[in-house]
Amino acid sequence: MANIIAVIWDFDKTLVNGYMQDPIFKKYHVDPDAFWREVDELPKKYLREQHVRTNRDTIYLNHFINCARPGGIFEGLNNQMLRDFGSELTFYPGVPDIFVKTKEMIADNPRYQDYGIKVEHYIVSTGFTEIIRGSAVMAHVDGVWGCELIEHEVDGKPVIGEIGYTIDNTTKTRAIFEINKGVPKNPEIDVNSKMPKEMRRVQFENMIYIADGPSDIPAFSLINKKGGATFAIYPQGDLRAFQQVEQMRRDNRIQMYAEADYSEGTTAYMWICNRIHQYAEQMCQAEKSKLTMSISSVPRHI
Repeated sequence: MANIIAVIWDFDKTLVNGYMQDPIFKKYHVDPDAFWREVDELPKKYLREQHVRTNRDTIYLNHFINCARPGGIFEGLNNQMLRDFGSELTFYPGVPDIFVKTKEMIADNPRYQDYGIKVEHYIVSTGFTEIIRGSAVMAHVDGVWGCELIEHEVDGKPVIGEIGYTIDNTTKTRAIFEINKGVPKNPEIDVNSKMPKEMRRVQFENMIYIADGPSDIPAFSLINKKGGATFAIYPQGDLRAFQQVEQMRRDNRIQMYAEADYSEGTTAYMWICNRIHQYAEQMCQAEKSKLTMSISSVPRHI
């Protein structure tokens, strides 16, 4: 078992001020509100017209694919473009600095080095993996889960044409189990394989899950149940978002929340850093206890 502290992040409205698709709408001069209204109507449309159920979290992927076809509002959209759009994202204050600082504060401490303690950051999102890969945080994360699209050739050029992999708000918990078992570092491990707790790479009680709202309740619930830490973010001055996270706290869905500012000295920064320090200290104590138990007492005369 490794001494790993995992900070697991949602993306939209957690790290990014808005949605990761905003640069796409800007590039193609598309009204985002109108687009998302169309997406919201799709589950009812397909159920009414074809008696087909759809996944509300990921149906937007089909709409993007349809709109990328010739004549569509996103005509020619491909994975390289998605990655390029990642560089245009506006992050909340303190991002990506908090990724760097939380790793350094553990790595630079000799006390923690002795026990191989380190911090890793993961992103688990229902958004586009390629946009995340092209963003400023990618250099500082240890793994990303998101939705991935397969390209087709249209007039000799690559265009998104099929869904390759999806993450929705329920299957985020699968990603967390993969982190727990070490799948990102050892892809040959099957997440469904039985594995003793002591063999799992990242213990649930050493995880911190950070997100912005009720859609992340399955992930919050898993982390809370397993002894980890849960933290919610709301945009500064957004009363509705504040009321939402406060309700989640009252319902014991989350342990703490703060405004979306990760700058040094803010509530979010201090809470996350403090929790990481607590985990690191617990690991030190656990290692010392194992050492003490492994050393037999000195024989004495009777």
